[in-house]
Amino acid sequence: MTRRHVLGDIYAQCDAIETVPVYLAVIDKKPELVGHADESLGPFADAFSFHIGDDFCKRLSSGQYTYSFDYVYVGASKPGLRRRIRLKSIILNARKGYPKPVPKSTA
Repeated sequence: MTRRHVLGDIYAQCDAIETVPVYLAVIDKKPELVGHADESLGPFADAFSFHIGDDFCKRLSSGQYTYSFDYVYVGASKPGLRRRIRLKSIILNARKGYPKPVPKSTA
């Protein structure tokens, strides 16, 4: 997955990673570890490789998860500049299902 797609608004601020854990958010429980992500495609390949189970990989590639992040700010902030971000982990959140439409005959 491209870094810009995964990171969204924090793409420009985020430092390159070697490897970070990937968790699955579970309602009312502590997130469970499902694998890790890295940038093993080389310094110019702007993408993350997710090393997770096949089932999670299929759901991730079909857009059934959104991303949230655990990160820390790195370095001192200077006026007019955004602070750099170092990822600590990526958390996959299941998308909410849409309500089933009501048929016109019953409405």
